[in-house]
Amino acid sequence: MCMKTALITGITGQDGSYLSEFLLAKGYDVHGIIRRSSVDYRERIAHLEGTPHFHLHYGDMSDSMGLVQIVGKVRPDEIYNLAAQSHVQVSFDSPEYTADCDATGVLRILEAVRQNGLEHSCRIYQASTSELYGKVEQVPQDEQTPFHPYSPYAVAKLYGYWIVKEYREAYDMFCCSGILFNHESERRGETFVTRKITLAAARIAQGKQTKLYLGNLSSLRDWGYAKDYVECMWLILQNKRPEDFVIATGVQHSVREFCELAFQYAGIHLRWEGEGKDEKGICVSVSDNLRDMDLVGKVLVEVSSDFYRPTDVVNLWGNPAKAKRELGWNPAKTSFEDLVKLMVESDMEKVRNEVILGHARTNLAEYLEKGIVK
Repeated sequence: MCMKTALITGITGQDGSYLSEFLLAKGYDVHGIIRRSSVDYRERIAHLEGTPHFHLHYGDMSDSMGLVQIVGKVRPDEIYNLAAQSHVQVSFDSPEYTADCDATGVLRILEAVRQNGLEHSCRIYQASTSELYGKVEQVPQDEQTPFHPYSPYAVAKLYGYWIVKEYREAYDMFCCSGILFNHESERRGETFVTRKITLAAARIAQGKQTKLYLGNLSSLRDWGYAKDYVECMWLILQNKRPEDFVIATGVQHSVREFCELAFQYAGIHLRWEGEGKDEKGICVSVSDNLRDMDLVGKVLVEVSSDFYRPTDVVNLWGNPAKAKRELGWNPAKTSFEDLVKLMVESDMEKVRNEVILGHARTNLAEYLEKGIVK
């Protein structure tokens, strides 16, 4: 059996790193596109570099000629288009860049496949998003739910969704969209709300932060584990027919619930007081190892209007019935509680290592000042 070749855009991201590991374990030859930058952002895939069947290429979703060249050189059997400006709040600040990357970038990938004569041999997965549902018109949301995008990010992603559908019907290409609901992990970017919460819980528990500021605590999300979701991406491209699928857990929680559970795993128990922008999370008790931290009675979580969006999506809840039925995918492999625990434990270790490194640097500076080491 010949080795399959996969090309992943956005390979340095959370999903790209997990998907790379998954495909390598399946025996794929994995190629990834990374942007040239003076700052190296490869920490999620650093452990894969130098291993057999893992290759990186410089490219950019705004450079159509570069994408045509990479696709022509790699000639992949499967393309996973994960690259995007994926932060909803940032899309309000950078709407043009978001549109260029998240909308037109999808078109460039599709055209790169066609220009290289691979439209009937290369299968394409497009990472779509639950943000398409936006101002939701049905709960829970499935493949038939009407879209109502509510941010520049969602509008750009909606173009990506429809251009994939158009190329599938116009050129008989095997291209599909996975409508991914929120998926998190210990590799999630630190500016996303879940990782912001788990890092803050770890830092507060270790005396490195005093308070966490959040936006709408009542926003409801369907949170899953990114490592589980990449399996569904692969299953979509192994399907007999090119179809679009909702990728979700079917279970919904609020930002408040995520926050409360994360702090609990860090050894801090919260009580909520107030409503809306006046709501606060107050420490009512701590685990035995935090007795000396003087946290009880203190306000550890506050709401800040700085984190409210011009238009805010408040009720995302996916129905993964089609993926379960037709792909045999299990959305319940990692529970919500296990996901939060994984993230908190990882960030507790991260903060501990930062503390140790900080002490080492302080000691070295003192030794150099005293002339003990040169």
